[in-house]
Amino acid sequence: MAYLDGGGRLMFALAWRTLRFRRGGFVATFLALFFGTVLVMSCGGLLETGIRNNAPPQRLAGADLVVTGDRSYELTGRSEDDSESAVLTERVPVPESLAKELRSTTGVRSAVPEPVFDAAVLGKSEESSGARTEVEGHGWSSAALTPYRTSAGRAPAADDQVVLDARTARAAGARPGDRIRLAAHGGARTYEVSGIAAAGDGRHVDKALVFFTDARARALAGGEIADIAVVAAPGQDVGALKSRLAERISRADARAKVVSGDERGAVEYPDVEEDREGLIVIASVFGGLAAMVAVFVVASTVSLSTGQRHREFALMRATGATPRQLRRMLLAETLLVALLAAAGGALAGPYAGEQLYTRLVDAGLVENVVVHAQGWIPAAAAGGALLLTALVGGGIGARRAVRAHPGQALTEAATGERWLHPVRLVLAVLFLAGATALAILTVLLFDGPVAASTAGPTVICAAAGLALLGPGLTKLVTFLVSPLVRLLTGRGPSGELAVLNSRARTVRMASVVTPVLLATGMAVGNLYLQTTQVQATEDAFRENLRADAVVTAPVGGVDPALTDRVRALDGVSAASAYVTTTGHIERPHDGADDGDGLPLQGVTGRDAARTTAVHPTEGKLTALTGRTVALPEGRAEELGKGVGDTLRLRLGDGSATDVRIVALFEGRAGYETALAPTSLLAPHTTAGLPRQIVVRAEPGTDEGALMATLNRFTADHPGLQAADRDALLAANAEDVQLQAWINYLLVGMIVAYTAIAVVNSQVLSLTHRKREFGLMRLGGATRAQVLRTVTVEALLVTAVGLLLGTLAAATSLIPFAVAAADSWLPSGPLWIYAAVAATATTLTLGASLAATWSVTRGRETDAAVAAE
Repeated sequence: MAYLDGGGRLMFALAWRTLRFRRGGFVATFLALFFGTVLVMSCGGLLETGIRNNAPPQRLAGADLVVTGDRSYELTGRSEDDSESAVLTERVPVPESLAKELRSTTGVRSAVPEPVFDAAVLGKSEESSGARTEVEGHGWSSAALTPYRTSAGRAPAADDQVVLDARTARAAGARPGDRIRLAAHGGARTYEVSGIAAAGDGRHVDKALVFFTDARARALAGGEIADIAVVAAPGQDVGALKSRLAERISRADARAKVVSGDERGAVEYPDVEEDREGLIVIASVFGGLAAMVAVFVVASTVSLSTGQRHREFALMRATGATPRQLRRMLLAETLLVALLAAAGGALAGPYAGEQLYTRLVDAGLVENVVVHAQGWIPAAAAGGALLLTALVGGGIGARRAVRAHPGQALTEAATGERWLHPVRLVLAVLFLAGATALAILTVLLFDGPVAASTAGPTVICAAAGLALLGPGLTKLVTFLVSPLVRLLTGRGPSGELAVLNSRARTVRMASVVTPVLLATGMAVGNLYLQTTQVQATEDAFRENLRADAVVTAPVGGVDPALTDRVRALDGVSAASAYVTTTGHIERPHDGADDGDGLPLQGVTGRDAARTTAVHPTEGKLTALTGRTVALPEGRAEELGKGVGDTLRLRLGDGSATDVRIVALFEGRAGYETALAPTSLLAPHTTAGLPRQIVVRAEPGTDEGALMATLNRFTADHPGLQAADRDALLAANAEDVQLQAWINYLLVGMIVAYTAIAVVNSQVLSLTHRKREFGLMRLGGATRAQVLRTVTVEALLVTAVGLLLGTLAAATSLIPFAVAAADSWLPSGPLWIYAAVAATATTLTLGASLAATWSVTRGRETDAAVAAE
């Protein structure tokens, strides 16, 4: 064995020769490492994209700097060291007076205050029924920032004139001189198209735009300025100017900040900031889950591959090889395969990450202007983690054959190794204890959808603990189902032999059970978690919805003055202006605020009791006027406040106000929302208006008659539309299902990886049994009998894996169902479990039969001799 003491070059040459003659094991290891690297890199790319958050400017590309409202918010803690940051949910306006100060700053060529608002082109005239086109409204002064130039017609000169961008004009079929209907800021009116504008300098802008006169744009934006675009004087250093502007903003004590570079894109697309937080959370959660699964699969595959070489290592030990030499050889082999897999993963990872990112953009989770980033950090992290896992897994798989006495190693190679080791037992107990602790914490500490945060780690911990105890559990389950197997196989030789093989080879059988266990646990746990969360969210929305219909606008909100007119319609008993936003309680300290804030729902106090499902336990909802609020009892108790007390509330746009508590009510755990007057909340939202008017019908009023009345009302108010209760439920279900679909996509990737591991381990295990199958055929067994025996074994593996995987999934599903839906059983159709079971059976059985068919080709003696 002196050749094993050679240098690294000789060691890798030996590893390459070994790879050529043991292709099955190395291919299995390569696939586990390759797909693991791709999976982890994809999630790592999403995380890097969220952290970098690069959004190149489009419309504001001509502005060197942009001053915008600062949406960052520092949560008030009990001490200076106890604080967290959050992102305000609404646009923070910029004081228009700040533009004058910025213009007077040295190095500023121009400072353009920008009113920004949503609008919709309804058609070419009042009589037209053309398709609606959603656009973004601006003042004409903003056109020069892109720059936009009129390609036909002229700039707007009066408040009833507009300029359309070329794409919007084509969609509306409009030309200069045509009259079109535009809806904005709660109303609709007719405008003359004075011109058509096109972006110059080769610029591309994704948003459809319409330009008004500056005065009209300011009025339609509710008098608020969204940002101030600054153009530097020729020769001015932008970095120095940015510092001077920041000083001016600080002296003005304005809630604003100055941005440059790709940060300007986030001003054009305000959702980029919120999307960033969501993307980072999703990438972190699923990236961590993917990394844990990849480590689990790689360690299992490498351990199985290496563990099957006990006989080889034993013979090498018997001929003089030392444990150190064997470890060096194993290290070289693992490094060689890992480097090949890492190289392939590094090439495929960015492409897979880009495709995953595209799916998230298509689903609306991320704005398409954000640039996908896939640097070297995710690749290094994925490759390093999985390489270390492969080395550890290989060391574990061959530890006994490498360290044992040659005679003992040969004995274990023939009879199978002992599996119950103190370290293994301790790790199993720790993992199962972790799963139990997470399950208990889910029930005790979490309510509603947030309870899902512990589900993934719970499944992994439970699966790891059960896998470490796999040989013992496999032997126990096999013993329990043996009578059933014998009964179903008619006590024939195939069933009997399969049972005996499974009971005698529990360690190796457990190695192929583990991927089935993991795949089942991940699939069942995460799929039913999503269905349960969707059902709980829809139930909460349905319970809180007391409206029979709503009146809404396609964009920009609804004029609150219409609420009284809707209430006066025939068949209407109650009408309430409705808006939602998020606030933060500043005083007293809100320990329950983890950055997500307190959901706020705006209502009209006089009809709040009839248009919501809230039943006050103290106070009255009719008192919701002015600066008041109604709180869930639990939140009020945590704050130590009651009816008549005052809170300091930070609203969605950063404005602070003191509100008086006028009512308490019992909120649904996990879905608590505070109520406040719409007149208080709406002006502090991005739209500045209520989102809709919710309508309650008079008792005995037919739904069709109510909708007919509302449709006549909206026909007299172009830009408004009516929807019934079913439409509201369907719209909410669509939004919930969209979020669930994103989770299905990410979970599906992880489950697909575990499915590959199922096939991988099954093929690897069975190709190692070529000599055994050859001896069986020499002993008189036919090829068909061997296949039948393997079929029964595969079904046993599937049954054990499904049982243990279901147990692992239950450790997360039952606590989550209790916390989110107050039920001991998760929600969801049974066909999901049937599909998971069928897929696991198909993969395991298909891989087993294909591998067995391959290794039993040819004559019996050839198979036995070749394997030997």
